[in-house]
Amino acid sequence: MSQQSYREQGILASLPISMRSKGKTTTTERMLYYSGHTRRIGNVDEGSTVTDFLPAERARGVTIQSAAISFHWPPLSASGLQKKSTNTSNLVPHNINLIDTPGHADFTFEVLRSLRILDGAVCILDGVAGVEAQTEKVWYQAAKYHIPKIIYINKLDRDGAAFGETVKQIAARLHAWPAVCQVPWWEGGRGQFVGLGDAIGLRAFKWTEGGDGKDFQVISVDDLPSSEADFVREIMNARRALVELLSEHDEHMVEKYLEVDEDHLAIPSEDIVASLRQCVLNQSSNIVPVFAGASFQNMGIQPLLDAVVQLLPSPGEAADPEINLGGVEGTLSSLLSGDMNTAGTGPKSKTSKTKFKKQSTAIVQNLESCALAFKVVHDPRRGALVYVRVYSGSIMRQSVLFNTNLQVSERAPQLLKMYASDSVQIDTIPAGQIGVIPGLKHARTGDTLISYTGANPKSGPPAPLNTLQLRPIEVPPAVFFSSVEPHSMSEEKTVKSALDLLIREDPSLQVSVDEESGQTLLSGMGEFHLEIARDRLVNDLKAKAAMGKIEIAYRESILESSSPDIYVFDKEQSGKQGRASCIAHVEALSETTQVPLDDDEYAYSTYEDGNRITIFLKPTTEDASDPEPWNGDLPPHLSIPFLHSALKNGALAALSRGINYAFQLHNTHVILTLDPRKHIFGAETTPAALSSAARLATKAALKSTALGNGSALMELVMNVTVSVDEASLGAVVNDISSSRGGHIMSLDDADVTSGPTVNSTQEPLPRIDLSKVYAPPDPFGSSQTQEQGIAVDGSRQRNITATVPLKEMVGYLKHLRSLTGGRGTFVMSADRFERVVGQREKVLLRELRGY
Repeated sequence: MSQQSYREQGILASLPISMRSKGKTTTTERMLYYSGHTRRIGNVDEGSTVTDFLPAERARGVTIQSAAISFHWPPLSASGLQKKSTNTSNLVPHNINLIDTPGHADFTFEVLRSLRILDGAVCILDGVAGVEAQTEKVWYQAAKYHIPKIIYINKLDRDGAAFGETVKQIAARLHAWPAVCQVPWWEGGRGQFVGLGDAIGLRAFKWTEGGDGKDFQVISVDDLPSSEADFVREIMNARRALVELLSEHDEHMVEKYLEVDEDHLAIPSEDIVASLRQCVLNQSSNIVPVFAGASFQNMGIQPLLDAVVQLLPSPGEAADPEINLGGVEGTLSSLLSGDMNTAGTGPKSKTSKTKFKKQSTAIVQNLESCALAFKVVHDPRRGALVYVRVYSGSIMRQSVLFNTNLQVSERAPQLLKMYASDSVQIDTIPAGQIGVIPGLKHARTGDTLISYTGANPKSGPPAPLNTLQLRPIEVPPAVFFSSVEPHSMSEEKTVKSALDLLIREDPSLQVSVDEESGQTLLSGMGEFHLEIARDRLVNDLKAKAAMGKIEIAYRESILESSSPDIYVFDKEQSGKQGRASCIAHVEALSETTQVPLDDDEYAYSTYEDGNRITIFLKPTTEDASDPEPWNGDLPPHLSIPFLHSALKNGALAALSRGINYAFQLHNTHVILTLDPRKHIFGAETTPAALSSAARLATKAALKSTALGNGSALMELVMNVTVSVDEASLGAVVNDISSSRGGHIMSLDDADVTSGPTVNSTQEPLPRIDLSKVYAPPDPFGSSQTQEQGIAVDGSRQRNITATVPLKEMVGYLKHLRSLTGGRGTFVMSADRFERVVGQREKVLLRELRGY
């Protein structure tokens, strides 16, 4: 089959699910081997995998950064024809873009930016551990981006594997209807794991023990031996349950069911696949197909790849990308069709809407391509490698790309297609594909890149297309930090350059400078995250620096309101005189704080970094000597959005450092009032001058209340979910509540929960009635008492949900493993900042002051 007949498809190889390995990289290695991309199967323990190519990954046996790779399924021969095999479904060859993501919670950002640009996901679960806390966290992150998903339950060859229990956990903890498409085949009903039963095709797959998995038997249920009668019966039960589940969400399946006289087994497998695909793409059905296997034993990979091709969407079937154009929100397809204003909120005026539509329709025809930069990697030989996902058009070699976030243009000298650490030069990156552009000096994660016919090399395409931005990638806040000290003064510049490269690669790392001590601080998502950053800084980037011990980021909060403080800024800036003024008033922010804007276009309020900033652009009182009210006129170089932005940035700068403890302010409400008649001084009032006036006025207001009334020290409290076995439950609960000052919120069975435990911001999803969920029986579960949900031998997994101060979670993983014999895992997410009181406040202040 010719290359043009390939159907392009983007997938995510696996969702990270816990700090323990679930076989994501192992599964990826098998996919590459069976597709013909590699000639041998890589091993994580040996450090010979394709996608884990960093030295730190191979040394630790854990995925640290996501790796992109492309391959074909079904595989192709050298002549470009489909490779014939009785073991491979008769499918049209597909080009699959695969990304293998990390599983450790510290590298959540790697998963977030991968989720942002891909079309489908394979969530890999451990058949022994089931659905863990990190699974829930990432599952709801994928749901936020409306990504269709399928589930692969791995490690069914391990002792204690429970496929049926894991299926129930999918329904209870992930709030999805599991559509069981395969059932495990344990030889003789209670023997070793040898294969799978296919409920869709009414057949069985059997692998030879110890083989490479390329060849396997495909056996019809009618040809299975009589010794496997229970296995055949379970395949039939799975088929009936699958048809009934699909019939509840797909009218066409009901019609097919009636056409065959209500015989579940007589419905053709092609119709079931078509119905299942429709339900997967239509996520309102909340159906997720479930498959089985044992990747390390080379079982179940080929049927999983068939499912990826058959069920997950191609780029043309994926959700329409969300965009923002000149403040108007919409979708990319609505922009390309010239109907942008009907998709977003737009300006209030109908006239401005019409004008905006005419402008966008006239210029969009020259839009050659639109892409999102989702990752930047520093290569010692080729410099910065910018990974992009193209959403429309094609990026050509030597194209001039305009960065709408930074308002700069850069030429793409080369285009690459990446195969993990290897690359191949290509001439174009078409829509729906992932590629790499080396040599871009400015592009960062989350930037939108567009090419436009006839664009000005300096100013880019005409307005409003030069403001086109695809939905950005959210960066989670850093919670741990460590000092970075150059070995000598002469190394400062080199270390700063290395830190800049590090942060461009990983925006979830942040660098700040302590104004009082002058120390450079590197912040990250966790201990392991900072440990890897240190290795990259010293070993890969060759920075001559040392990192201090891991510290916790605290916050400071005012206790009382201040009186209004006015500040007149009058100083030369960048060779020009700058002059501006404003009034600042600060108060403690609470849930009852009201911000009455009354739909006033001159008023503005925003909530950022735990603080609220409110801006009023009008006189607070009328001047008796000037009876004429303000008519809303502003100098030509200043607009209302410019004023709001400048004042907000000034206030944020003032809130970045507290008066008493030098920590960032939290729970603070800043009210800025600008009287255009008194506080604007013609051309001398620039946005920079306004920002400086707002910063200094806010700082003066903070100082007056903090020095007079004191301020509070606040620490971050985490939502922590610990997964342990029943035997270790008591020791872990006692450690959290007594030794670490935590509060136990709930104790749940691992297969029963009322909702997401690590993502409280999500709206509660409807509970699924487990009595209506089909799950095949587990042959090794006789010791469990299903009524109580607790194992007699104490091996039943339990979840402990608690709130614990972040400081007490430093080094907790090693301690947890010592308490649970290495079997306990945990995941945590930021909950809120709470005030530190009593003896704990005195202890923390002594530690912070160093005595």
